[in-house]
Amino acid sequence: MEKLAELVWGTPMMILLLAVGLLMTWVTRAVQLRKLGASIRQVGRSLRGGSRSSFQAVCTALAATVGTGNIAGVAGAIALGGPGAVFWMWVSAFFGMATKYAEVVLAMRYRIRDANGEYLGGPMYYIRRGMGERWRPLAAAFALCTVLASFGMGNIVQVHTIAAAVVTALPQVQSFAAALVTGLAAALIVALVTLGGARRIGAVMERLVPVMAGIYVLGALAVIGLHWRNLGQVFSAIFRGAFFPRAVLGGGVGIGIRQAVRWGVSRGIFSNEAGLGSAPIAHASAEAAPEEQGLFGIFEVFVDTVVLCTLTAVAILSSGVPIAYGVPAGAELATAALSTVFGSWAAALSALSLGLLALATLISWQLYGVRCAGYLWGDSGVQIYRLCYVAVVVLGATMDLRAAWAVSDLLNGLMCLPNLVALLALRRRI
Repeated sequence: MEKLAELVWGTPMMILLLAVGLLMTWVTRAVQLRKLGASIRQVGRSLRGGSRSSFQAVCTALAATVGTGNIAGVAGAIALGGPGAVFWMWVSAFFGMATKYAEVVLAMRYRIRDANGEYLGGPMYYIRRGMGERWRPLAAAFALCTVLASFGMGNIVQVHTIAAAVVTALPQVQSFAAALVTGLAAALIVALVTLGGARRIGAVMERLVPVMAGIYVLGALAVIGLHWRNLGQVFSAIFRGAFFPRAVLGGGVGIGIRQAVRWGVSRGIFSNEAGLGSAPIAHASAEAAPEEQGLFGIFEVFVDTVVLCTLTAVAILSSGVPIAYGVPAGAELATAALSTVFGSWAAALSALSLGLLALATLISWQLYGVRCAGYLWGDSGVQIYRLCYVAVVVLGATMDLRAAWAVSDLLNGLMCLPNLVALLALRRRI
């Protein structure tokens, strides 16, 4: 599974994703540049009493994208690709904003209403309704991969992150017991929130996302503020390392421009999910015009990668914590950076940030799975899916993550391919 995942997420996929982003930039006349300011203002209007459904939809999508990738993913990209990987994250975000805009517009244009009056949309609908009935198997393939991926990346990986944070924060408690109790508590929260449907999920995300983002931003800014004198060196390393990584790190590390590009682009896409096809499922529920809701897609990628991932990267690099370049790393680098400001409280702050981020992702991905299960099997399939999802929350808190990561990466890649085909086929309708 790991080798298959590496094959799916290899260089051809990176090139395809960037190529689609470049094409969407051309098709929309660089909408991410022309309308970035408008997208930020639109979020402000929603906060001041505008369209609540639009704001809840973007919060639900943000909750799914803003997760462990913003902390552990960024740390891993720096460790394996050097500081220059951050520049290539920005590149992926620039083109990803146009891709996400295109996905959201298509989801809004080809959505349908169910018997309860709720909008249903996403790649499975714009593949089938936009490309024609003969493409129905491709739409079903996307929906099936999304259902399966929701158990992995959206469930097991996230709840295990929460459990690991609790175990680290409570060393005096037996680890299996702490993980099991965490899993049971998370399962109860997921059940209570998600049984209320998309509207309750949106209402919860509307409150949870600003809180979790605020805690995370304040912690990272505190680290950057303490080490502000190092900012010049940090940005010099990022820009020089993007094209001349050996000049920044030394030839003995073994990181070249290929590694910088690969890890920066792949972790950037992993974080903002532009091109994956998941976020349009949440956006389709909004009461808005397609082009208006598309602006929220631009904002989503901007906040996730340009703001939050950059804060993580700059906090780690400016803090001066030792980085073993060429060796995989994760959230421990962010925790070490926080410890330069918060000392022994760093582990608790890191656990709180990771826990909130992972919980929000856990809830949002369940919505994606429900929508795709409903598309494939109807209402009876949705009820069975919900029960299975809650059960897997408990299992995921205590199981080994290696297999879950491998299968999740593979399924995410397989989700991506049908969606990219649809974006290419429907480019003239965006």
